[in-house]
Amino acid sequence: MSLFRRTALAAALVVASAGFTAAVASPTPATAALPTAAVALGDSFISGEGAGAYAPVVDVNGVAQGFPGWSAPNNNAYFCHRSSNASLHRASLPGIQDRFNLACSGGQPYDIGAASAARAKGRQVASQLDQLRTVARTHDIDLVLVGLGSNNSSFTFGSVAEKCANRFIADAWTGWWEFWAYLGGPVPQEPCSDADLATPAQLTAATGETTSAVRQILATLAQVDADGQHRVVFQDYTNPLPFDLYPTFHEQDSRDDTRDKFRDLGAERYAAGCPIHRASLAPGHRFSASLGTLVRSTRDALAAEFPGADLVYLNVQRAFDGARLCESPTSPTGTLATPIRLQDGPSGVFVTSLSGYDKLDIQDIANTCVTYFQTCQESWHPNAAGHQVLGQCLTAAATAAARSVACVRAPDGSISVS
Repeated sequence: MSLFRRTALAAALVVASAGFTAAVASPTPATAALPTAAVALGDSFISGEGAGAYAPVVDVNGVAQGFPGWSAPNNNAYFCHRSSNASLHRASLPGIQDRFNLACSGGQPYDIGAASAARAKGRQVASQLDQLRTVARTHDIDLVLVGLGSNNSSFTFGSVAEKCANRFIADAWTGWWEFWAYLGGPVPQEPCSDADLATPAQLTAATGETTSAVRQILATLAQVDADGQHRVVFQDYTNPLPFDLYPTFHEQDSRDDTRDKFRDLGAERYAAGCPIHRASLAPGHRFSASLGTLVRSTRDALAAEFPGADLVYLNVQRAFDGARLCESPTSPTGTLATPIRLQDGPSGVFVTSLSGYDKLDIQDIANTCVTYFQTCQESWHPNAAGHQVLGQCLTAAATAAARSVACVRAPDGSISVS
């Protein structure tokens, strides 16, 4: 299906058939065509987490929730963080008149067919399908952008990121013998392994959940879309971190991250946005690749079930090449992802440097993220510039003839889709 449906041939057929119809049937009142719409469904990489300019979000009770303050409950609908800078709004989509961002940061497959308020840590919003049905009452849906899979009942992107960053911070500031420094118990200090991120069994379960959720989306679209013509783009995920850190981030004061305690190096990497062991990077990229496999498998399985559906897989795993955090010495300046940033209490003031803090200070700052997750949830997501790039990727996927497209950033910053 192309977004450009009003071809000269179609127009000629309409004119040619008009006289014939009039001869055999009574005239009927003309029905005005609904305005066309593009819709985004899914999680934080689609909602625009990290891109700022967040819009009020209507909650499950029909009340539009604006920013409720940093100490508000994290389940507030506003913290879906639907950004006007999200890729849906940055893409060039000829023929599309209106755009609706229904995605929600932290969204899971469960939230597609059920209100996320009904699950633990879910936000107070209606199911995304109910929101989709509302759009379909007033619009002809021609394009749907779906981003699902990084959060599910087995693992979430936030928990994975928190685990690996916390291990690095603990290793940097705390000696192995200082168990008393962690009042809630010791925090592991070794780099993350593949199994720490997601096991094969967890990835299999996540694929099943995601496929079931998207099956619901396709079935609902078949029921509610005005003309039955729509393209569904399945976007996967890009890793905010490089395959290896720029050399200047390898060590500080002759200490690398394989030593016990390396506070100066820890502070340097935090300031640059990448508090992470170098040994955790490769497992992290294998995790990202596995999420790509999950998304593609979902698209392929549903293409077999819905042979007439227009389903496209959008691979963005290399869309941030050369502009990831700590891939250049100026990081986080010039990158396409948000650095990890914490607050010392729900103050709204981000801590940009950990130099001079002791281990108990670090614990207090880290606990703010645990208690008030909204204070750190933007971390390691595409920023506004990153969503501008993802918008270019979506522009190409919206009209591509291929069923699978890859979006890649070249060293000069140009974006190509093939």
